[in-house]
Amino acid sequence: MNDKRVSFDFEVDFSNGGGMQGQGFRLDIDGDDITEDELAAYLIRDLRLLMVRKVRILNKRVIEERHKRGSSAADADLTMAGEFVDLSHTIENGMVTYKGLPAPLICDHLSREQSRSRYAAGTEFHFGRVEMVGNTGTYLDTPFHRYADGYDLTGLPLEVVCGVPGSTVRVSGADQRAIDWQAFAGVPIRGRAVLVNTDWDTHWRTDRYFEGHPFLTQKAAEYLRDSGAVLVGIDSLNIDDTSGGTRPVHSVLLAAGIPIVEHLTRLSVLPAEGFHFSAVPPKIAAMGTFPVRAHARVGAA
Repeated sequence: MNDKRVSFDFEVDFSNGGGMQGQGFRLDIDGDDITEDELAAYLIRDLRLLMVRKVRILNKRVIEERHKRGSSAADADLTMAGEFVDLSHTIENGMVTYKGLPAPLICDHLSREQSRSRYAAGTEFHFGRVEMVGNTGTYLDTPFHRYADGYDLTGLPLEVVCGVPGSTVRVSGADQRAIDWQAFAGVPIRGRAVLVNTDWDTHWRTDRYFEGHPFLTQKAAEYLRDSGAVLVGIDSLNIDDTSGGTRPVHSVLLAAGIPIVEHLTRLSVLPAEGFHFSAVPPKIAAMGTFPVRAHARVGAA
């Protein structure tokens, strides 16, 4: 990882009285350093401050840390205009997505060898068989998953799961598991698929994946709903805290008709904006959840 960020404290004095301070503020930078005057100009511009008399930058240090507002420099070749980025885990025989749910069984219904006796010489086919619960791999939840009268996979509007403008919210490295509404306050949300990048997918297929995952708070779900999100996804075990029996994030979002995609991967590759997200499941009646081939197309309408 070669991304550079600058960490610093600041003090701002206003010409009409008063001031403000910040400690441990971090900012993505393009090169190996940034001047104090450039940092001061950034603060004024990004925070939309008026009547600033003086800005003091204190305790500045440059660190190596993944950028939060865009893709990693190491992955820049993957995010060229028109590039497709696969955001799904591979479903494999016997893998565990969620403890307590059965693993998928993937096998032959009719092998190629068996098929040879049914077809002309030189002609053979493979018929595969899969037995699994809907909550396997990277999957999408519709309201029917939570509410008996909510729409199921057959009622899923294609416009909310196919080619939707996306926003990536980066919270990787946070020291708290709960992701509250403030994490989304500076992000375009209305009409967007909002994808939460926690980097929890790095623990996929390990015991660590099942313990202590990041999750959204109820207030975050309400903020996303009220701000007009059309889909919400996350790259961790569950979008909710699973330590108790309630699931407020599922309840809030699915009640509003906003589908949820869980167990995403490689969200760190995506830019903060400038991509379109798709996660289309099969059209199955009386099912509320099913695996998807989630993916994004960067820089293309």
